[in-house]
Amino acid sequence: MAAFTHTVAITALNATDNPGPGVAVARALRADPDFQGRILGLAYDAFDPGLFTQGLFDACYILPYATSGRQTTFDRLAYVAQQMGPFVLIPNLDLELPAFIGQEAALGAIGVSVLLPDKAAFDGRAKAVLHTLSAGGDIPVPRSRVVVETDALADAFKELGSPLVVKGAYYGAQVCHSLDEAIGAFHKLASKWGLPIIAQEFVEGDEVVVCAVGDGRGGLVGAVTMKKLMITDIGKGWAGVSVKDPGALDLTRRILRRLSWKGPLEVELRKEADDRFHLLEINPRFPAWVDLCQAAGCNLPLGVARMAMGQAPDLGPDVAGKAFVRISIDQMIDIQDLASIATTGEIHASPKGSAP
Repeated sequence: MAAFTHTVAITALNATDNPGPGVAVARALRADPDFQGRILGLAYDAFDPGLFTQGLFDACYILPYATSGRQTTFDRLAYVAQQMGPFVLIPNLDLELPAFIGQEAALGAIGVSVLLPDKAAFDGRAKAVLHTLSAGGDIPVPRSRVVVETDALADAFKELGSPLVVKGAYYGAQVCHSLDEAIGAFHKLASKWGLPIIAQEFVEGDEVVVCAVGDGRGGLVGAVTMKKLMITDIGKGWAGVSVKDPGALDLTRRILRRLSWKGPLEVELRKEADDRFHLLEINPRFPAWVDLCQAAGCNLPLGVARMAMGQAPDLGPDVAGKAFVRISIDQMIDIQDLASIATTGEIHASPKGSAP
């Protein structure tokens, strides 16, 4: 297939112990010989480690926080397009998506192309309403309760049993073995992400996740399934392996069909010993392990970039047995690069290919 020569801009460069997907999306693009475009990094903090990853980004820019309003964000994106030319935007944070969904025409007018679900699909996979997908019985979801105060949480603890999974409205989850622990998790998550809080029945089993791309008409464009091999104390996968699991893929197809999902998403599943699956979460963007997809032969980030430009995704079949193990490293940078991003809000790669 023809080389992809367009510019792609990527958000979520916070590559910490709880990494955003941005660096992995950029790595997946860089690793593909068909990708011959430029990559722009879009960050919200001058200390986001992804800004300084050697040889990854051609230029990086600071974006205003979502609380600044949609127009402020669009003005900044228009500035980036004026500087770097039109680009495909791949947003990778749940909280930034509402500003872009339904705004394809406005974004196109400033030179930005996107591939996003509609508002009904985005709202339909939210944690607070996830249980509604179980209607009809073809998408099993653990019992859950939406709570806004601790008395209701105590009732949920009695009803759903111990351990109980307490989840934030956008991010964060904690398995709690006592009511006191659950109340502590409630306050911690509410203070960070706001209300409501979701109390979900705990399901024993393996954690299996699917990264997929939907066509917006209920169809599956491509997918890679990963089994977590090592999980951190905050529940993040630190190692995993690509697997072939027809049950996980079948459930993902049903979800895409129910939501008519367009663009990337991550489906988090729990697989019991008897091979039954339960849907735990649907994340409306690429996961932080998405680089495994290109390693497994199915480069979903490049497929999304092509689709945003009206091209066929050209995705190969995924293979099992490709694994990843995360590491933490110290990145050496020039203080002038940090000063540039902190004061001017942008940084450009040098001819030598140094940071970003």
